Amino acid sequence: MGHCARVDGSCKRCEGDLPFDFTMAFQPIVDVSLARIVTHEALVRGINGESAWNVIAQVTDDLLYRFDQACRVKAIEMASALNMPTALSINFLPNAVYEPEACIQATLDVSRRVGWPMDRLIFEITETERVHDRQHLRNIIEAYRKMGFKTALDDFGNGYANLDLLTDLTPDKLKIDRELVMNCDHDTRRQALLNSIILLANELNMILIAEGVETRKEALWLARAGIARQQGFFYAKPAINSLGPDLTSRLLDLREEVCVGLEASSY
Repeated sequence: MGHCARVDGSCKRCEGDLPFDFTMAFQPIVDVSLARIVTHEALVRGINGESAWNVIAQVTDDLLYRFDQACRVKAIEMASALNMPTALSINFLPNAVYEPEACIQATLDVSRRVGWPMDRLIFEITETERVHDRQHLRNIIEAYRKMGFKTALDDFGNGYANLDLLTDLTPDKLKIDRELVMNCDHDTRRQALLNSIILLANELNMILIAEGVETRKEALWLARAGIARQQGFFYAKPAINSLGPDLTSRLLDLREEVCVGLEASSY
């Protein structure tokens, strides 16, 4: 791992304009047991609604660090402008962080400028980038925790976010990949895997979030199994320059149905 390029308060790797524009869309993460939205995830989009991959395809190796910092700054600025009342979750690139204390400065600066509380920031380790140095990533997680941030391991159970990462890493949250969530209401193999992950998370004191929830039946099964925090199109699609729809009524109805189902199963 190289050294941070920050000298006299500036960093040639992290600072400067990008040769393309982008924006952020926000998707809610709900807690069914609380019947409310608890977090919004910031997701990269093109300024005309282009996909994240369309934007990321323009990020060359020499722009990686600059892009990572720009995403953090834009997400916090937009969340503040929208008066977001929840926590904000931001994806980050481990290989774009040389020294956590130095490379977090732009995040700290924008948070102070807009008045965003540090304890309402969550950084997600994405599966799109293979972790080359686990000790370095472990250092990032521990440094962020000392600064008051939470961390999450994204897409757990698929790609690079596999079980063996937990031998070295201690994130606060695990986001279960859509591949395991899909059809969980009737697929017994997925149910067995999810139940095992629930036991694992309880032992390791980690919060689970189910990604890619697309049906009411999936949402109900997950909540009754013990995964109350959920994210997906069933609740809302990512919305550019918006926090999305009011989910209060849907979440109250869902929580009531979960409770009825749990009471019925206890007899």
